Amino acid sequence: MSDNQRTNLSAATDSFATAEAAIDWINSLIPFGIRPGLERVELMMEKLGHPHRRLKFIHVAGTNGKGSTCALLTSMLMANGYDVGTFTSPYIEKFTNRFKYNNEDIPEETLLRLANELKPLVDEIAATPLGSPTMFEVSTVLAICYYAKVAYPDVVVLETGLGGRLDVTNIVTPIVSVITNIGHDHMDILGDTIEQVAAEKAGIIKPGVPIVSTVEQPEAIDVIRRTAAERRSTLYLMGEQFRFEALHSEENEQTFHFRGPFRELENLAITLNGAHQMKNAAAALMALEVLRQYMAFRVDDEELRAGLRSAAWPGRLEIVSEQPRILLDGAHNPEGAETLAQALRDTYRYKRLHVMMGMLSTKNHHDVLRHILPLADTLIFTEPDFRKKMSAENLSHIAEELLATASRRPQIAVEPNWRESLERLKAMTEPGDLAVVTGTLYLIADVRSYVLHRTDSEKGW
Repeated sequence: MSDNQRTNLSAATDSFATAEAAIDWINSLIPFGIRPGLERVELMMEKLGHPHRRLKFIHVAGTNGKGSTCALLTSMLMANGYDVGTFTSPYIEKFTNRFKYNNEDIPEETLLRLANELKPLVDEIAATPLGSPTMFEVSTVLAICYYAKVAYPDVVVLETGLGGRLDVTNIVTPIVSVITNIGHDHMDILGDTIEQVAAEKAGIIKPGVPIVSTVEQPEAIDVIRRTAAERRSTLYLMGEQFRFEALHSEENEQTFHFRGPFRELENLAITLNGAHQMKNAAAALMALEVLRQYMAFRVDDEELRAGLRSAAWPGRLEIVSEQPRILLDGAHNPEGAETLAQALRDTYRYKRLHVMMGMLSTKNHHDVLRHILPLADTLIFTEPDFRKKMSAENLSHIAEELLATASRRPQIAVEPNWRESLERLKAMTEPGDLAVVTGTLYLIADVRSYVLHRTDSEKGW
């Protein structure tokens, strides 16, 4: 047997036979953790022939609102006849959710083939001082290979995983960048202050590439404005170059005016819930306006309106059951919890509010609970099926501390098993009441699949 035959036989032996096996391999890289830096992904891109250079990207970063903004951009571009790749995380139901082409998941046979192509490269790099590529690095490279070698979209909407400057997705040079907002999340990795977090997010700003942002804190704006100036990138900032005017808001419909530097658009509608979604829609519109004005993207107003209205994003202010009425929202940080609380005050109507919550141990539990405790009549603490979960008992202790001086207090229950917790929540939610499941997206994913009977759900980051 020749050396080539032995090599081919070895490669065939090492190949995955099913998509499930390939996904298990990618997920087996999770223990390598989050390792900010671009050395491994740059090496992978070099060895693959730089496939990312064949694609047009819209790069989206931010603490909250990234996924919704990606969904809005995808929907508007598709409505205007463009083929769109969309790479987002975490996924809600299946691993294939994160690699979409025209809102359809990557075919499992394609994922299997690409994983088999990448495995030898990953093993090769793992044997070097750089160490093994991480789960997110391999997922990002797989996405780029899918779009550059198989699907060939007109544009790829690319969501950062964590931060921006050292995020794996920052390997690309986009045609426009978007930073939705800056908040108090992942500060153990990104920095202790809003300025430090803003500097990490601003790392996606590339020389000469326009940047759209809805950041509001003065100190974060200063960082983004300075970075854009240093890199000679035109900045389109909400409140300065563009703005929106809210007109009407009710459950499943919000209308607003958009005012931009190139034109104004009146009476636009979205079905995404929460006032923050109008801000995300304005950011997506501004990014699309930049492409229309400077890159000759064809945008028809009627299609644009239709795309805005049809955009959907699961697990964020999503009603998944009417009897009993259950609302899901992945409010896993203080800004998300504030947004949820605002929506519960302004958008939803109910007699009594029953909340089920599960969180990860790494999050800011005190500030999340400060927003939710004043509104809830009942609060059930539970635990997600995830290795970094916060114990339900410990969450309840934090709630009790915060309620020590409160004039109004909800009934508090502890049920670590999320299925049992959900059954208790459903049983207590009477007609006219609203049940809310919130916290980590790991919990949201499980509950959503359970309530909607999605038996093939995998859930995960």
